[in-house]
Amino acid sequence: MNYSFLEPYSFNNELQLKNKIVMAPMTTSSSTPEGDVTEEELIYYLVRSSGPGAVITACAYIGSEGQAFPNGMSVAKDSHIDGLKKLAQIIKLQGSKAILQIYHGGRMSQRQFNGGRQPISPSPIRAERKWADTPKELTEAGITILISQFGTAVKRAIEAGFDGVELHGANTYLLQQFFSPHSNRRTDNWGGSIENRLKFPIEVVRHCQSVIQTHADKSFLLGYRFSPEEIETPGIRLDDTYILLDALIGENIDYLHLSVNHYFQPSIVGFREYKKQIPEQIGQYIDNRVPLIGVGAIKTAEDAEKTLRYANLVSLGKQLIIDPKWVQKIEEGKEKSIQTAINLSQPQDYHIPENLWKTITQIPNWFPVKEH
Repeated sequence: MNYSFLEPYSFNNELQLKNKIVMAPMTTSSSTPEGDVTEEELIYYLVRSSGPGAVITACAYIGSEGQAFPNGMSVAKDSHIDGLKKLAQIIKLQGSKAILQIYHGGRMSQRQFNGGRQPISPSPIRAERKWADTPKELTEAGITILISQFGTAVKRAIEAGFDGVELHGANTYLLQQFFSPHSNRRTDNWGGSIENRLKFPIEVVRHCQSVIQTHADKSFLLGYRFSPEEIETPGIRLDDTYILLDALIGENIDYLHLSVNHYFQPSIVGFREYKKQIPEQIGQYIDNRVPLIGVGAIKTAEDAEKTLRYANLVSLGKQLIIDPKWVQKIEEGKEKSIQTAINLSQPQDYHIPENLWKTITQIPNWFPVKEH
């Protein structure tokens, strides 16, 4: 069968993907405590990068106080470039494009991963998580430094040979915290009105674009990942997200990447007036003004095709962990041989880093598994 997601895709800046499948950014917690890429991670990406048109890495933190989980990948220092260079080379070895996702955890960062330092955020409002600290409110100078750190991270990604960077503005991390009325209660130019809450993510985008214009060729991508809603009250709602998307499109972002649990997910805050599922509404709102990457529980070729009804590209996460050859099996007409669960008795078959394997085996129902 001829699936449209197997066709090549070209971005407006002329970067071309061999197909419309993207490996989603997924935390492995498998770098060194200092944030350097490990051999385990290189093997993990090598095994999974031969099929998709592009691979978006696990998120790399831009500042040493910005880790939201243990053993994250870092792009905070020049000393990390060598490991990132190996990672980019591994991903690109068999024709995939390599995109480095970058982030700062903000109030989602934890002292235990950041030398005991108190997390920072737009306002001293604690995240609604049992483990969360009350963050320290960022000063004007601190905000300026963070914008600069995002740009420096992009420069390091360029030096390491990546084809693009994705700004992680989703999953309640720092970029989202500035936009959110829950975490941003500031009364200066960086908060209050939705226009002021937009200011930080837009300034980060502009600064990163200026770095790209100076140091990269025109085919280097700058993407932005976003969560369309928040469960908190007050929190981001779909109408707010439309304003964010318009602003990002106005800044000529190269692509937008949804962060949802299912590719046809309903509203997580229960708005019944939404007659269509959230991803579909977003796709219709963007209306091909920029490429949109759809994501969420995509397991089969049919799922991927359905995602392309509203999106331009399809992001695969857990399914590429379970079966790294998902794309090739579909290309070869061997769909029935696609694995749908992890065999816990055969860890050597998956080339999954030890820390990620432990997480898979310890969290009930996180992955479909079989014992034999």
